[in-house]
Formats: sequence, structure tokens, C-alpha cells
Amino acid sequence: MFRHPPIPLALAAALLAATTACMTTTTGAPSKTSGANADVNVVATKLNAGSEANAPASPSTANETPITLPMLDALFADSTFAGALRAKLGLTGEQIEGLRKVAREGTAKLSENDAASGSTAESAREAEEKIKGVVGEEKTPALAAFVNERWADGKGVLPSKPNTVPTDTRVVVNAPAFRMDVFQNGQLLKTYRVGIGYPEFPLAQGMREAEQIIFNPTWTPPDEPWVRGRVQPGQVIPAGSGMNPLGPLKIPIGAPSLIHGGKHPERLGEFASHGCVGLTNAEVQDFALTLAGASGTELTPEQVAYYWQKRGRTEVVKLGAPVPVELRYETIVVEDGRLHVYRDVYDRGTNTEGNLRKVLAVYGVKLEDLSAQERTQVMEALQQMAHDAHGNPSRPEDAPLRGKSKSGGVTYNVKGDKEVVIDIAALRGKGYPAPANLTPPLPEPRPQVAETKKK
Repeated sequence: MFRHPPIPLALAAALLAATTACMTTTTGAPSKTSGANADVNVVATKLNAGSEANAPASPSTANETPITLPMLDALFADSTFAGALRAKLGLTGEQIEGLRKVAREGTAKLSENDAASGSTAESAREAEEKIKGVVGEEKTPALAAFVNERWADGKGVLPSKPNTVPTDTRVVVNAPAFRMDVFQNGQLLKTYRVGIGYPEFPLAQGMREAEQIIFNPTWTPPDEPWVRGRVQPGQVIPAGSGMNPLGPLKIPIGAPSLIHGGKHPERLGEFASHGCVGLTNAEVQDFALTLAGASGTELTPEQVAYYWQKRGRTEVVKLGAPVPVELRYETIVVEDGRLHVYRDVYDRGTNTEGNLRKVLAVYGVKLEDLSAQERTQVMEALQQMAHDAHGNPSRPEDAPLRGKSKSGGVTYNVKGDKEVVIDIAALRGKGYPAPANLTPPLPEPRPQVAETKKK
């Protein structure tokens, strides 16, 4: 008999009701390589109050998530969101319904049966005009700031410095690295390679919190284009069903995001969901044990195996203490003495010299302290990785060169290299820790080493 009794099913049902917004692809979803980003209608970070139109995002302080119309559509699924828009921003009923309409139309255009094509930056300008057309230019920045606050779920702000190593117990997800770490009292216990939200449904950035593990969750399909034809929107899909994409368990981290299973191994290290963190079934069960252990919650492998055998029954295990979940977007990371430059998968314009200098400054290093060859390699890496998932330049000033956006599907895979790793002499022994007990393991990346000039 288990000494940690599960929460009653009545409470489990109540907890499940608010977490249907993150609809994910089913296990074994096709892997599609597409040529460019979809017409995703992203409202660029420049809409956030107080930001400059073309200012590059800081890897540590720019906590805003690029606003997409599907993201806005997901927020409207919360029955309190419309009222909050009226109370906080003074929007009229007509404006709120107008936002709901453009968000619904933007979401309805997307399909998982077609490859995405088009320019994220061009789509951002189109979306900006649509939202301005509804609420006006004056209220657009306030709307963007409010949506980001709502999306971040009000659990605090990210650390003020890039590459910060936690000193407490928490989960850290860095989206561009497709990496999730579990820390306990400042010690890195385990690292997981994960799938993240499509660029059209970006994983949020900010502080969240995990409070419970829900085993064998049911799933209520939303009324979205990727659902139609598979199951009926609003029809409750039981736990354990082959049509339930959530896998053996889910961990809510603030609507509409989850950490959940159900992913095919090929989706790890790729885009895989509508704003969630995705793992395979085996890995999400392992993660549940790691998270429970870090939080001081009694959960045994035997319990997890028992829940897996009883897939038709939903059980909820409340964590002994809430665990902060830190959702980062850092494309420049010093890790165990090496400089990692990741692809700007969400087209945020983060791979800049200014952001590089901010990261180096954390370790008491200036760009001028690097050798000439190291500087050349680093600048080339920034240029190479300053592209979105399909190779389009992520800098706003380059957007007009990409052509007009085209609506279609979601973005499945990153085209080309996802990171460049460079050995930097001045950074030896410094940085964020290397992956610990990485699941699943990856081949060791071959770092770029600057050649010493012959005298």
C-alpha cells in the first residue's frame, strides 16, 4: 500500500479543467521540414511598453514573450481574461470582441498538415496593424505588456543577470537550447532534452510554478483547426486513450503551458507543441520522480509504474512544496568554460554583440580580452546563429529582404545547425553547469578551437 495517498478524483477533475489550452501533437507526429516561418501574426517585442522599436532583446532582462494571435486566442479560453481586459485596460466590449475575432481568425489559418512558409518579422508587422486596428495605437503597447504579464503567470521575474545558476530548488528551461534542468538546493540533479512550442505558439518566458503531478490526465480538445477531423472539439478524451496527446502525466505550470509526455523521440530538440514543454513517455515519468525528489515529495518508481498500469484512472500527487519553473530565452550561454551560441529560434534578435558583452561581463571578461582568432570565431557564430528556425535573418532591419509572408502550417523543425560551441581561454572553469545525467544522451559537441598563429 502506498503511504502517499493520491488526491481524490473530484479534485483532480477541477484541476484538469483549466489546463486544456496547450494542445499538443500526438505521439509519432510527422516530422516535417519547412522552408520558412508561417504567417504566424506575431506581435513583436517592440510592442511592449517602454521598448524601442529595433532594440535587441537582452538575454536576461527582456522577459517578454513575442505575442502571437494563437497565444491571445489561448488566453481568451480563460473566462476571466475578457473581464480583465475591460478592468485593466479600459477596453470596450466591441474592442474585446474585435480582439477575440482576430485572434480566432489568426489561429484558424494554421494547420499541422502543411509545412510553414513565410517571414516571422513580416508577419509581426501585419499582426501589429491588425491589433492596432482593433484597440488603437495608443493602447497597443499597454495591451502587449498586459498579455505578457498574464502569460508569465505573475510568479516573479527572471534573474537580472544572464546564465544565472540557481542556488535553490527549481526547474530551468532554456528554450533555444531545448534543455530543461532540475536543481535541488543549487545542485544540478538532471538535464532533459525537450521539445518546445512552435514559433507560432512560443513557449512563454518568465517565472512559473509547479504544484502537482497529474497522472493519466484526460484531455478536452479545443475548437482548433489541428483538432478537427481527428476528434470532436469539447469531447473528453479519456486517460490512456491513443487519441490523448498528453501521455502518462502532465505538470501544469500556469495556463496554458504544461510539462507533459506523449512525444516521439524525434521531437526532442525540435518544435513539438502549442506552448508546452514536451518529453517522451519514459522521460516524463523519470522527470516526475526527479521533480518529486527535489521537492521533498514521496513518489516511488513503483507508484509511477502502478499509475502507468492503471491508465484509465486519473490520480493527482501534490508536491510537498511548490517548485519554481524558470522559462528562459538565452541564446548566448557560457557553459563550463565554453561559449554556446544557439539559434534564435523564436526570431527575437538576441544574438548581438551587445548581448554577448553582457554575458561576458558576468564572468569579468571583455570582448577585447579574447584573442583575435577567438573574437573572429565568436562574431561569426553570432552572425550564423542570428537567424530564425528556417534560416531567415532575425534582425528587424533585414525583414524587407525576405518577401511577403504566406499562411499555411506550423514550423516543425530547425533548418541547419542549432548551435555553435567555442572554447574560450578566458572562460575556463566558469559558466553555467554542463548537462548532468542528460536524458536522452547526446554526442559530445565538437568545439571550435582557435588556432595559434605560428611565430
